[in-house]
Amino acid sequence: MVHITVGANESFDAALRRFNKKVQQEGIITESRRRSAFDKPSVLRKKKAAAKRRKARRAALKAMQAESQAL
Repeated sequence: MVHITVGANESFDAALRRFNKKVQQEGIITESRRRSAFDKPSVLRKKKAAAKRRKARRAALKAMQAESQAL
């Protein structure tokens, strides 16, 4: 649960901005989206494998760029 205290001279917009920032930092929205629908274990495994492939591809690309700049 996110709580903020609004100062006496603080505008509504500033308080709302602080609240949104705190919600973002806590990861409440991303977790609610993740929990909004049930994913079967097989789907979770496929998503995890795809993320692993993307991460490996990015790392390989970054390594190739670093190697080409070193020459």
